[in-house]
Amino acid sequence: MTVKELKQKYLAFFESKGHVIIPGASLLPDNDPTVLFTTAGMHPLVPYLLGEKHPAGTKLTDVQKCIRTGDIDEVGDNWHLTFFEMLGNWSLGDYFKEGSVKLSFEFLTQVLNIPLDKLAFTCFTGEEENGIPKDEETFGIWQSLGVNPDRIQFLGRKDNWWGPAGQTGPCGPDTEIFFWSGEGEVPAKFDPSDKHWVEIWNNVFMQYNKDKDGKYQELAQKNVDTGMGAERTVGVLNGKSSVYEIEPMATLVCQVAALIDTTFDALSSEQNKAARIIADHLRTSTFILAEGMAPSNVDQGYILRRLLRRAIRYGKQLGITEEFCTKIADVVIAEMGGFYPELRKNRDFIMDELAKEEEKFAKTLDKGLKEFEKIKKGDQISGTEAFKLFSTYGFPLEMTRELALEKGISVDEESFDVEFKKHQEESRQGAEKKFKGGLADDSEVTARMHTATHLLLAALRIVLGDHVYQKGANITAERIRFDFSHSDKMTPEQIKQVEDLVNEQIAKALPVELVEMTLDEAKEAGAMGVFEHKYGEKVKVYTIGDFSKEICGGPHAKNLSELGHFKIAKEESSSSGVRRIKAILE
Repeated sequence: MTVKELKQKYLAFFESKGHVIIPGASLLPDNDPTVLFTTAGMHPLVPYLLGEKHPAGTKLTDVQKCIRTGDIDEVGDNWHLTFFEMLGNWSLGDYFKEGSVKLSFEFLTQVLNIPLDKLAFTCFTGEEENGIPKDEETFGIWQSLGVNPDRIQFLGRKDNWWGPAGQTGPCGPDTEIFFWSGEGEVPAKFDPSDKHWVEIWNNVFMQYNKDKDGKYQELAQKNVDTGMGAERTVGVLNGKSSVYEIEPMATLVCQVAALIDTTFDALSSEQNKAARIIADHLRTSTFILAEGMAPSNVDQGYILRRLLRRAIRYGKQLGITEEFCTKIADVVIAEMGGFYPELRKNRDFIMDELAKEEEKFAKTLDKGLKEFEKIKKGDQISGTEAFKLFSTYGFPLEMTRELALEKGISVDEESFDVEFKKHQEESRQGAEKKFKGGLADDSEVTARMHTATHLLLAALRIVLGDHVYQKGANITAERIRFDFSHSDKMTPEQIKQVEDLVNEQIAKALPVELVEMTLDEAKEAGAMGVFEHKYGEKVKVYTIGDFSKEICGGPHAKNLSELGHFKIAKEESSSSGVRRIKAILE
């Protein structure tokens, strides 16, 4: 069975059971600021898990692309990937534990024809201190389907509890399904610590909401959220010992091997691990780039840069002498672009960014490795030395740590943090001189353009909805470029509505009022703000009548009468889930 076949069977089965197939969401979550990437199928559905009605109904199924980098050091082993495809089925206040367990059981034993003898299960052991009982109900349902009690184990929070996507939100106990991947007779008793038992499916029973005080309250609407890792499941069903032996990973590893004129089977264990890391990281990077995200030193762009530079470093270790990132990405697009059209649509952007990043890092990689060899004397690399590798040669701290670990030495990460914070403060002070908020300069004309963006954001939220937030801005004396969260192309009518709203406010000749207050006071006053972690103790709040109230730095006009006539010149896509407006003041 291939991954493609598993996805088709899965979606067809749940569609036959009354579930609506919905499209997977972006890798860049737009409703959860606590995570950088979509790490599970539940992320895009959090509002519906909390009670909002989903337009497709109460029973859903999908394939969700996910990224998890928490286990990045494990990548290269048999089962870990940073990017993976998650098959999911959902009940939003419809069926609960019994319905979920029976659907999973039917799919595994009747559609995939897995012998019951090769399956085992876990349930949540409960937590008295949090008022959460032992999940005897799910245990009983598995037994009623013919599962031997010896094949069911009760485990604690670490194994059988699914927390909220962020710090608060829907959560609950889960039941996990394991497949025996070993040879010979299957053990009669299930031992979860035996690595031959591989988890393939996780059914989460969302019956609690965790509040800001860490308390668990029963949800009025109880939901089911399941996840089956496509690559891992196909690997074990085909009797493979790793996810790198199935498509598309096998082809990607073969392509890496070909770059050093060898074959998959001829790779040594060390070469095999390096080839796996390169294949995984470049597949993940290709998908991130397909979302319109470029490498940078912050947030998702930093993770992307880290993955790329780690892949390039392992390529150097393998002895690859040519530029190779685009070659591997080409294979990713060819293998997966049918199911994920964004890969083909954004191919030029993907290739350009990969080539630029590889060329940029390749120039300093050799010098940086030589510098590392010079400083690795003793049993520790100082924070100053680690920061030099970062600032001069582009080595992320994680890469320096990894190189040091290979040599059996440590890195003084505390003093690195001191150096890094010092660097950030110097950069911040420099940025303040140039003004914040994406402004090119502090001229009066640019200040007027900046003020117009406040009106633009308020108008967009009125016309399109409260989901609209600023995602970025670049403002010069000639034009405004403004990015905001919104999935759909704006209609001509919506564009005109926004223009009219802005020009109505300008015609009122309202003053632009500034008040300094604490961040909490600003929030209480209803001020909009972006990137709250960058604010100090006191913030500047600019208010324009009853129309706009924003936390902001940089220069503004004193009165709207200075602005002139606002005109939207262009509205287009910036990246997945983000639109871009280019506007002028006439």
